[in-house]
Amino acid sequence: MKKTFLLFLACCLSHLSFSQTFSDDFESYATGSYLGSSSADWTTWSGTEGGAEDVQITDNNASSGSNSIYFSSTSPNGGPADVVLPFDQVYNSGNFSFEANFYVEAGKGAYFNLQGTLVVAQVWALDCYMLEDGTLKLSNQGTPYINANYPSAQWFNLRVDMDLTSNVWELFIDNVSQGSFSNPTGQIGILDLYPVNPAGQGGNGISGYYVDDISYTHLPANLPGLNGGVSFINQISGISGLSYDVVATARNLGVLEINSFDLTYSYNGADVTENITGLNLVSLDTYEHTFTTQLTPILGNNDLMVTISNVNGVLDDDPTDDSKVIGIDPIVPAAGKVVVGEEATGTWCQWCPRGAVYMDQFAQQYGDYWVGVAVHNGDPMTDAVYDAGIGSMIGGYPSAVVDRGADVDPSAMNADFLDRLLTAPAGVIMNGATWDPVSRELEVSVKSTFSQSVTNAYRLACVLSEDGVTGTDAGYNQSNAYAGGGNGIMGGYESLPSSVPAAQMVYDHVARAIAPSFDGSSIFFPATVNPGESVVSNYSFILPADWNAENMHIIGMLISPNGRIDNAGSTSISEAVSNGYEVGPNLGLINPLDFQIDDVLKVYPNPASTILNVTIALSDSPTNELKVFNYKGEIIQTLDLKENIGNWNYALDISDLAAGIYGVSYTHIGGTVMKRFVVE
Repeated sequence: MKKTFLLFLACCLSHLSFSQTFSDDFESYATGSYLGSSSADWTTWSGTEGGAEDVQITDNNASSGSNSIYFSSTSPNGGPADVVLPFDQVYNSGNFSFEANFYVEAGKGAYFNLQGTLVVAQVWALDCYMLEDGTLKLSNQGTPYINANYPSAQWFNLRVDMDLTSNVWELFIDNVSQGSFSNPTGQIGILDLYPVNPAGQGGNGISGYYVDDISYTHLPANLPGLNGGVSFINQISGISGLSYDVVATARNLGVLEINSFDLTYSYNGADVTENITGLNLVSLDTYEHTFTTQLTPILGNNDLMVTISNVNGVLDDDPTDDSKVIGIDPIVPAAGKVVVGEEATGTWCQWCPRGAVYMDQFAQQYGDYWVGVAVHNGDPMTDAVYDAGIGSMIGGYPSAVVDRGADVDPSAMNADFLDRLLTAPAGVIMNGATWDPVSRELEVSVKSTFSQSVTNAYRLACVLSEDGVTGTDAGYNQSNAYAGGGNGIMGGYESLPSSVPAAQMVYDHVARAIAPSFDGSSIFFPATVNPGESVVSNYSFILPADWNAENMHIIGMLISPNGRIDNAGSTSISEAVSNGYEVGPNLGLINPLDFQIDDVLKVYPNPASTILNVTIALSDSPTNELKVFNYKGEIIQTLDLKENIGNWNYALDISDLAAGIYGVSYTHIGGTVMKRFVVE
């Protein structure tokens, strides 16, 4: 029976307060009815009730009574069911407890999340993944908090108790504590139930679970007079040898205004204290502080403690919430390993500012261990080959893949990054180059030196990226869902308009070219490469005048037989020139428009093996000529098309061509258009 009511409680020191309680055991609904259509409390993600997003009441299995709700999906991305319970308000203080009974079917997984507002997709608070192997993971947008075990194929109770005032969250399974943590999102507004068991979390893509006896309870906080507390310390995913900012959040946990305090961080036997003044923190306000002195993690799992003191120049009224502690266990990267994060983005995409913010954060936090590439779609910065390649790996925008693993949100790359950083690569990459600023010809050598025996199933590729890209036309305007702050804080985008003018936008990590193809090439690999041996591939680029060579990066990639990026190396052009150019087999002259699918000349599929389709919009010209040439520039076929006007289509038989890089040129009165293609 569903019920919503107020309980009158007598609290300590005769203080009177009210708790808010909700529960639903689904017994009041007819079997087979849709929950959203039958309830005034439940709805769906889109608000469309009674359809595919809604969930039906079932009597097949129940924790109590006869009814429950059931979710299932075989889609790697989950759905379509997506059921939402908005709470009666947004809670950001006091004690909040959420619980439900779950039954996860054998060989399947389950998922739910908690969000921080009353509108979906604005502020994430908690993700709970229950995998088919009995592992339960609590996280927030990729930051892990607790890994625990749950009993598969039987009913169990899951409860999360939250002291939202001091920001302490604790997970219970069948009333047994699984651990506690602090959460950067200190408020609760929505429960979302969604069937998904993603590979990116270790799942098998199949979900199936029942839910029953959902409830929540909130007890308001009793605040002392003057009280400052530390509510959160940003997690440091430490890498040995790097230094990190210590960022902590202090909160006014009392009634009186706070104007000043000291913050101290203690680590490895040393204390760093900084005084913060000039504040006007009213009750329950927060203040985020970045210490000016960075922290360099030492090996081993060691505690970092942040403590507030000297609040308004005196001792505050409650010392129990003055400190928080996190553990830092820095990792030692695999020798020579560099991890690549490729982000799918576009200026038309209103949520894509999130990707830009997290790509910048990763570049700042992880330095040379991280290479970010922003692959644009549907805007003036699009590279057609790169866009098509990344598009085959993602389910929407923004998305990201780390070393070409599972599709994740850009905010959730951290776990994949740390995992890949520990994965020993087969080879280490060195980029070399020559650069002529007059002709703007860039000659690149990508060299992989192998530490283990490999075959020619490995491939090399070369990417050019550019920072500081700007433009003036409307295609450089950035759509921005974070305008006004209604969808949360997002790296300053909350202070920008919903369509950020091109004049205010600067784009970093922009993918400019990938050669010879998205998948790379092993054409010049020997059948076997022994440990200690190297393979070199050369690439020739002509850089357009509007590309700033000083802001560009050469990214060499070694791609393993399973399609994942085994390793990478990133250098500026000047660094590559200093490394020295090494001569090897050249994979051809690469013009940025080589693979562009335009209205004049199209070649597809690319790569191809037997037939290459060529489509040309022939001009009214005395000369219409098609040439096919190999990577040395030698013409191997010529077709005279001058009698043909209009669209021309031709199936070019390439079955006799050896594997390699080839080119097609179309010459007419207006000039010559060239495209490359790869024969596999």
